[in-house]
Amino acid sequence: MSQVTRRIVRELHDEPHLEGRRITVQFIKAQVEDRGLEPRTVADRHDLDVADVYRALTYYHDNPDEMRSIERQRDAAADEYDHLTTDPDDVRG
Repeated sequence: MSQVTRRIVRELHDEPHLEGRRITVQFIKAQVEDRGLEPRTVADRHDLDVADVYRALTYYHDNPDEMRSIERQRDAAADEYDHLTTDPDDVRG
């Protein structure tokens, strides 16, 4: 487990993540709150301090407008991808 406590930054992504890692606040929130994993489990699986997991969860809940905006951007990107994918049956012929 990492002994470095990480800050929440935006240096690698267009969304908040743990400093020096590609683990986003949204990912940690999804693991703990949506999938029901214990914060310690998430920390152990991703070589984090459990404090980093709680820090990410705190950031998520302290910044609801920002996190909703990020979720809307992700949904729009997924919709765009779905729109661009082609059914293999449409290409045959």
